[in-house]
Amino acid sequence: MKPEPTDCEGAGALRDKVTRGVAWNLAEKIGTTLMQLAVSLIILRLLTQEDLGLMAILTAVSAVLLVIVDSGFSQALICRREPSQSDFKSVFLFNVGVSVALYLLCVAAAPAAARFYDMPELVPLAPVFFLLLPVNALCAVQNAILTRQFRFALLSKVTFVSWLISGLTAIGLALAGCGVWSVVAQRVLQMAVRAGLLWGFSEWRPSGRAYGVNPLRQMARYSFSLMSTELITTIYNKIPQFVIGRLYPTAVLGAFDQAVKLKDQSVGSTMLSVQTVIFPALAKVGSDACRFADSYRQIVMLVAYLLFPMMMGLSAVAPDLFAALLGQKWMSAVPYFEVICLVGLFYPVAMIAFTVLKVKSDGRIILRIEFLKKGLMTLVFIATIPVSVQAVAWGLVVIAFCEMAVNVAASMRFTVLTIRRLLRTLLPIACITAAMYGAVRLTMRYLPFGDAGRLTVEIVVGIVVYVLLSAVFRLEAFRETVALVKRQIGQSSSSTM
Repeated sequence: MKPEPTDCEGAGALRDKVTRGVAWNLAEKIGTTLMQLAVSLIILRLLTQEDLGLMAILTAVSAVLLVIVDSGFSQALICRREPSQSDFKSVFLFNVGVSVALYLLCVAAAPAAARFYDMPELVPLAPVFFLLLPVNALCAVQNAILTRQFRFALLSKVTFVSWLISGLTAIGLALAGCGVWSVVAQRVLQMAVRAGLLWGFSEWRPSGRAYGVNPLRQMARYSFSLMSTELITTIYNKIPQFVIGRLYPTAVLGAFDQAVKLKDQSVGSTMLSVQTVIFPALAKVGSDACRFADSYRQIVMLVAYLLFPMMMGLSAVAPDLFAALLGQKWMSAVPYFEVICLVGLFYPVAMIAFTVLKVKSDGRIILRIEFLKKGLMTLVFIATIPVSVQAVAWGLVVIAFCEMAVNVAASMRFTVLTIRRLLRTLLPIACITAAMYGAVRLTMRYLPFGDAGRLTVEIVVGIVVYVLLSAVFRLEAFRETVALVKRQIGQSSSSTM
């Protein structure tokens, strides 16, 4: 039987390092999410569900192609002990070459896709929208280098500024009546500004003659395993959009896709911040079994403590949230959003376990478990897609649970942390989250206020109940969060003296 480790010497230092990185990323994500929310509110009120259903197809295709452009080499560079100039330049040239080829392919295939989905608007949009492929390829290496250097503050500022500029531009275009083109401009401009800033702040340039196939071949086994995994995952994650766009009206696709995007703006953005930091951090302590296991457990605990109430709270207040912020036009998306938010209970734990696998395994086990998970997903999609879009939403929750279970079980092979101890860590957080959810729903049921007033009271009730129960039952996650906040405030105060 595996021993259940306690807090190990040195784990606190790593935790603080990770926390500072996550704090910078979360600050950027909070700011970015608020900007995205402001842009979304304007665009959702000015555009139709059909317009955003059209964008759902373009976005789904680009998500798949961006995985192919990178091919896992960025993460391979991050994990490589001492990458050379030849490694960086070879990856850069590979990314740019693949991105240009895929861009030309997308432009050529746009008329056929327009006929398949009966969306003729795809033809003029595709040449502009898919410019984000080569633009993204131009800065992938710079992003990897800055990540290796733990320069998350700089990366956060770059992302924030790029979203600020593109968001303001999108708002202006939407108010000017540009319709769906405002969203296209936002996506391409955000990527272009980000690329320009990363080139400006990074010292690396693709100089020298040393490059070729050999550096790529050395990283290929690891990178292509990750690419295959991420490609399969991305395709399966976008299957609802691809299929709903074909089988159901475009307006239904628009409502469903916006429910998914609003969920992703909370849990997806937060997990991206966490993963960006913990991947290089866990890689540095991978050889120390005790520190690795304790860091794994505490990262899961703190992320769950943040995201469990966030996602259940959003599900609880969904009717008043949509009514107050988006108006009656988008109330058809509420049933989807209420269900899809439940994905946020399982997705964070699954992604942290997946990061453990990326750090500790050689990539082959990742590919094997992905085939297992995708087999389960296929069965769920076959059972739900013909029924209704609401059934698809519930199917996504089932898929998220299965993914968490498989990832966690596989990660246990590479750590002394036990599933029993992990469950003991998460169960108290889940219990007080359920109590918070019940309190918010009761508030919604018995308060006679209008949508905006009742929404405000619901949010206050949820926060007070969650924090109060955390303090009364002295949750470990609560104590750790308070201690971390105090340390960060103390460090900030000392640095200003």
